[in-house]
Amino acid sequence: MGETSNPVGKIGVWTFQLQQQPAAEAKEAARQLEELGYGAIWFGEAVGREAFTQAGLLLAGTRRITIATGIANIYARDPVTMNAAQQTLAEAYPGRFLLGLGVSHIPLVEQLRGHRYEKPVATMRAYLDAMDKAPYQSVPPPVKPLRVLAALGPKMLELSAQRTDGAHPYNTNPEHTAQARKILGPDRLLCPEQGVVLETNPEKAREIGRAFLGFYLSLPNYTNNFLRLGFDETDFKNGGSDRLIDAIIAWGDLSKVCERIKAHHAAGADHVCIQVLTADPKVLPIREWRELAGALLH
Repeated sequence: MGETSNPVGKIGVWTFQLQQQPAAEAKEAARQLEELGYGAIWFGEAVGREAFTQAGLLLAGTRRITIATGIANIYARDPVTMNAAQQTLAEAYPGRFLLGLGVSHIPLVEQLRGHRYEKPVATMRAYLDAMDKAPYQSVPPPVKPLRVLAALGPKMLELSAQRTDGAHPYNTNPEHTAQARKILGPDRLLCPEQGVVLETNPEKAREIGRAFLGFYLSLPNYTNNFLRLGFDETDFKNGGSDRLIDAIIAWGDLSKVCERIKAHHAAGADHVCIQVLTADPKVLPIREWRELAGALLH
C-alpha cells in the first residue's frame, strides 16, 4: 500500500498502559504520542476499558492521530452495535478511527464473558456479513471507515484480504510479516505489533519478555502460530525459550530494536505498532516512546 494512502503512517504505538491511567492522564499521554509524531495508538480489549469508550476518550483528547482497536472483541457486542459504534466515531472524527476486530481467545470468551467460542474463521465471516447488513439510521461518516482483522493463520489472513482493509497480527516476527504480505496481496494494510524491550542485559530483557509472553503461551491461537513459524512445544515451557523470546520480542539497545522494526517494513508491513515492555507494566514508558520516536520518526 502506498505511503500516501496509508492512514496510520509507518510507525504507531500499541499500549496497555493507557488503560492503567485515569482518563485525563490517558488523554494527556495520547497527546504526547501525537506530538512525538506517531501515526496511530492501538489498544486491546479484555478486562480494562470498553473499546469504543476508550477510543472516544483518546479521540477527544487528540487532534490528528489515528486511534485503533487492536482489537475490539466480536463476542463483546453484536454486529449491529459494532457497526453503529464504528460509524459513530468515524463520523465524529473523520479518517481517525480504525476498527480492528478479533475473535479473541477461548478463556476470555467462555470463562470471562460466558459465551461459546466457535470456529474462528467461520464465526468472523458470519459476523462481517451481519455488520455489512446492519441498519444504521444516523449521520453517516464522510468517508468509509476502515476495518482490519486480528489475523495470524493463513485462513484468517485470506478473510482479511477478501472482506476488510487489512490485518493486524500480534506477537509475530518479520518472517510472519512476509508470509502475511503474500496472502494479503499488495493493496491491503498490514499492521503488525512488535513488542520491544530497551534493555541490553540479556537476562533482564528476557525476564521482561517472559513476564509479558507467558500469558499468551496459554492461548492456542498464539501457540499454533508459533508452531507454524517453526517453533516447537519445548519453546513454550517456563514462559518461553530464549529462542522464542528473542524472535518475538525485540530487545537490546535502540539501534538493535529499530533494526527489528525496519525488518518488518522490509518484509511488507505498511505500519508497525510498537509495544514497549518494561519491568512495571503500569508505568507509562514516556522515555522509551521518546527515544523510539527520535530514532524512527525524525
